[in-house]
Amino acid sequence: MAVTEAVENYLEAILVLSYRQPDVHAVDVCNYLGYSRPTLSVAIKQMRENGLITVSGENHIFLTESGKEVAEKIYERHNVIAAMLIQIGVSEEVAYADACKIEHDLSNETFAKLKEHYSKFKKAKGLS
Repeated sequence: MAVTEAVENYLEAILVLSYRQPDVHAVDVCNYLGYSRPTLSVAIKQMRENGLITVSGENHIFLTESGKEVAEKIYERHNVIAAMLIQIGVSEEVAYADACKIEHDLSNETFAKLKEHYSKFKKAKGLS
């Protein structure tokens, strides 16, 4: 299974929800993303079959190591891009929405350079 933009969004949502609450269920992911349960059910089946998530007997969703790797990569991209947009004056709401659109399409090379530039900017401004 190729990791599509939709799968990246599901994995990122599971990661974010796991930071906020002890157990993640399909309904939580649906509510977070605004998707229907049937749409998510198909994706959950595919992600399980491809080793990106596991689902316990209590229907708790967990990221596998490979699923977590993808989720953390996308989550980092989301946050770095949003922070950069906010720094140049984009409102926080728009910055996070736009970052969600941009994060999937950047090459690794471009993101690495953006991240490097942002790190230098933060250091120069004394930001953490």
